[in-house]
Amino acid sequence: MRIATMATGGIGGYLAVRLGQRGHDIACIARGPHLAAIRAAGLRLDTPTGTELFTPAIATDTPAEIGPVDAVIFGVKGGGLEAAAAACRPLIGPDTVVVPFLNGVEAADRLAAILPPQNVANGVAYVFTTITEPGVIGQTGRAGMHGRFVFGERDNRPTDRIAALRTAIRDAGPDAPDVDDIEAEVWTKFVLFSAMSGVTAGARCRIGDIRAHPDLLALFERVMEETEAVGRARGVALPSDVVARHMAFMEGAPADARASTSVDLEKGAPLETPWLNGAVVRLGAEAGVQTPANAAIAALLAPYVAGMSG
Repeated sequence: MRIATMATGGIGGYLAVRLGQRGHDIACIARGPHLAAIRAAGLRLDTPTGTELFTPAIATDTPAEIGPVDAVIFGVKGGGLEAAAAACRPLIGPDTVVVPFLNGVEAADRLAAILPPQNVANGVAYVFTTITEPGVIGQTGRAGMHGRFVFGERDNRPTDRIAALRTAIRDAGPDAPDVDDIEAEVWTKFVLFSAMSGVTAGARCRIGDIRAHPDLLALFERVMEETEAVGRARGVALPSDVVARHMAFMEGAPADARASTSVDLEKGAPLETPWLNGAVVRLGAEAGVQTPANAAIAALLAPYVAGMSG
């Protein structure tokens, strides 16, 4: 397949290396020192089991140099979605599929307002990756873990283009399961991530700290309960045990793990809070659901949303 990564951050870079090593034609979109490093030495993926290298067919900050592709792996921060989506237009052919792997539950709708709706799918990623230095993607987690990428057409119909991308990702190592209800899958992760993001950033802590402080753990659970209630009020078919399942995950999660929002806060980078806890509050208001825990977290983080420059 001919695949473009917009942009080549933690998720895009990780999949670029995995898919590229399996012989797919990969084009990486990046900028600044990260782009310069990729052009000079390719992409490096550091995993718990070792280092992997891959040189993409093209690395550029100008998508028009790439042209139409079969699939776009769309993984940018929430605040950069509109600009990145507009830049994607030269990559779109009649049957190109754009798969968003962003935090939150609104990315597909936001993309479909900018790109042709028929080209936009929906998705969610489970993988711990980040840019550790220009040209280098770091993956954390247990040895042998390859990540899980759940995606599908927004109306859940089976299509050849989704099947082809799933096959390509599976062959490259990660899990890419078949999906019956992609909206439910995206909201299932959102229930967890709204709490993971909000509490680890708001309290400047990690999972081990949450487990060690009953009040923080109770807040974590309450944030999830509110997010679940908003999803159900909007007609999302969430699993009946979604909160219990995530609380069980918390019991065994790595003590030093935290959300990317917490990392961004520490670095002084812009935060995705408006599309996370802020979105719970906004969508809850539309559905008539009270969300005081999410509102408190969104207010606490509001001064830092624009980053140090803001």
